Amino acid sequence: MVQGLVNRAKRYVQVIASHGEDGQVVPLAIKWDDGRTFDIDYVKEARRATSLKVGGTGIRYLVTVCGRDTYLFYENPKWFVEEKVVEMP
Repeated sequence: MVQGLVNRAKRYVQVIASHGEDGQVVPLAIKWDDGRTFDIDYVKEARRATSLKVGGTGIRYLVTVCGRDTYLFYENPKWFVEEKVVEMP
């Protein structure tokens, strides 16, 4: 079985978030365009950073979703993830 190469692409997503009085934004769930919604179990870190894999800058959240860590970016006013894209040879 031949496996494809894995690249990354910027994928804009809907995010359900809490906005505090102090201006702090805490993401609670990620919603894909096909209707699936994934709850965010934990927010481990939030800091200003650049996505080196797909470009773009903003607040980078290190979040746990379904037991796996991933990055979620808030590029005001949009949210995006670094989606895995499999390219077959």
